[in-house]
Amino acid sequence: MKSALSLAVIVSVSVRTSPSPFMATSNNNQVPNGEEEVITNSSRHDESDHHPHQELLLSLPKGYGWGVEDLYYFQGFWCPDNRVEAVIALQRDFEAHDTDTIIATVPRSGTLWLKSMAFAIVNRTRYPYQGDLSHLNFTNIQSPRLLSTHLPYPSLPESIKNNNTNCRIVYLCRNPKDNFISLWHFLNKRSLAKRTIDATNDHTPAQLPLEEALDLFCNGVSMFGPFWDHVLGYWKASLERPETMLFLKYEDIKKHPKSHLKRLAEFLGHPFSVEEESEGVMEEILSLCSFEHLRNLDVNKYGQGTLSFGNKIFFRKAEVGDWKNYFTPAMAERLDCIIEEKLRGSGLVFQNSLD
Repeated sequence: MKSALSLAVIVSVSVRTSPSPFMATSNNNQVPNGEEEVITNSSRHDESDHHPHQELLLSLPKGYGWGVEDLYYFQGFWCPDNRVEAVIALQRDFEAHDTDTIIATVPRSGTLWLKSMAFAIVNRTRYPYQGDLSHLNFTNIQSPRLLSTHLPYPSLPESIKNNNTNCRIVYLCRNPKDNFISLWHFLNKRSLAKRTIDATNDHTPAQLPLEEALDLFCNGVSMFGPFWDHVLGYWKASLERPETMLFLKYEDIKKHPKSHLKRLAEFLGHPFSVEEESEGVMEEILSLCSFEHLRNLDVNKYGQGTLSFGNKIFFRKAEVGDWKNYFTPAMAERLDCIIEEKLRGSGLVFQNSLD
């Protein structure tokens, strides 16, 4: 295949967690072996920033953090304490480039999947297939930058949202019931990993029962939530500025992956040529970016980011409708009613299955 992206490049789009609200998968300073460089370097500020930060935290509403860490209500959303200072630094210092692409998601909505597809689309002609490309130096990857965030739309830096930049935003969301189940599993795995590492600490949080987690979610208390505010912020922005904002749903991509990959490529300014389509480039990218392929990469099976748990916990089922294996009818009705009320009049609806 003449122009398809190689396996080695896809390996570089692995997961990493950090206190920063922004991460990069393609820029001038990419870290090799799949590690993503933190864009916002709030650590550069001196210790004098520490006390104002603590004072700010004390002034914020505090919520139970799903058995992992406490959450603070800041700028209309819930986030861990180490994200608050990072968000402030990001809003103060970040300058968007016209060639930037921002991948924005609610946590546990297919973030890595979308990042992989976007990276493959933008870079597919840079790295033609040549067999083993493990010798390539990924530290010199140039613009365009591919950045990712879970921040709600109102909290993005102004340089991204104003009309003075052609910076693109691609947003991906998921049915709230599947999103909730995936988040619940993920955070319980994090909690388990933390207890395993810190077994002598009696204060290490226990796993959170499903019913308690649903109570929190339905009250809007979730990572970067409320869920409905997060999706509505980007949904409304996509209606107001469709030329620079693309709104995608997880279920739609799962049902029609090829047409949505083509749509994404056109939005990013890298459409597939007739020759590429005939040569099967789209099919190759979809295969390289598939859940099974990404999950089985060594960097995701055995690698570890900046926190104590391995990358493998970022991968579970990637199924649509798995919520049916956990929700009682009453639980489903409760969340459905809340979502219907919150989204009423917006035109935004979610699928419960691929049928």
